[in-house]
Amino acid sequence: MKNKKFVGTVMVPAMLHMFVFIVIPIVIGLVISFFNYNPLSSDNKFIGLENFVRLVQDADFRKALLNTLLFVLITVTLNIGIALVVAQMISWFKSNKVRSFFRMVFFLPCIAPMVATSVVFARSIFPTTTGFLNVALNKIGIDSINWLGDPKVVMISLIIYTIWVDVGYNVILFSAGIDGIPSYVYEAADLDGASEWVKFRKITWPLLGRSFQFVIVQTLISHFQMFAQFAVLILKDGPQNSGLVLSRYIYKMAFEYKDMGYASAVSLVLFVIIMTLSLIEQKKSAVDWEY
Repeated sequence: MKNKKFVGTVMVPAMLHMFVFIVIPIVIGLVISFFNYNPLSSDNKFIGLENFVRLVQDADFRKALLNTLLFVLITVTLNIGIALVVAQMISWFKSNKVRSFFRMVFFLPCIAPMVATSVVFARSIFPTTTGFLNVALNKIGIDSINWLGDPKVVMISLIIYTIWVDVGYNVILFSAGIDGIPSYVYEAADLDGASEWVKFRKITWPLLGRSFQFVIVQTLISHFQMFAQFAVLILKDGPQNSGLVLSRYIYKMAFEYKDMGYASAVSLVLFVIIMTLSLIEQKKSAVDWEY
């Protein structure tokens, strides 16, 4: 009984925080989406489902939705794939100091402010004439690429930056998962003469089930909500709205055009997408095992 009271007491601040900063804003956003709401206007009429009907007819919304889905699909796939390979390679080092050093190297970009690193990439890495990437390409005989001005390349630039800035977090998570696998499992595989590939496919991959599920869900949620690089790295959402995503579109409608009712409707669509994909992934990746 005492333990239950203690747990209940400890949970109260967390539940209160979630209610005030998550549940209430979601409810308010849902309510606002049914109004023609402008914070600078005193005439905010109830318009029912008009904002949602407008979504279907809005070409910019469709462009933002398509860009968001494309961005998330590619970045999440590459992020998880690269992070898993890097974490596996780090685990091959026997020295804890060496493993810690490489984890720190990959994690450093994650703790740098995204606004600051976006500015660095925009001013030093991606410029057409003096950018590091184009200088390197010119050295090997490849023409310069307009990384931030070509509508066909803008999304590639955003993906490159996002992988660089975010992959380290998943490297740490996968490394922790690999370190948590008992060493005797690998020792038994060594006695059987298993190769590194066989050990990864038969031991590491299956036993990383819980870590893998957590990484996928967290990465999906994070990448759907990314904003800084889309606001800082490119100007005016890129040529032909090639860099426009839902998070940026919500900000534009809410704070630039003061159309918060419509922005709330877009936010609700983004919320539903994230929630649906997260639930599907959790159900699909459910694991039931222990070691």
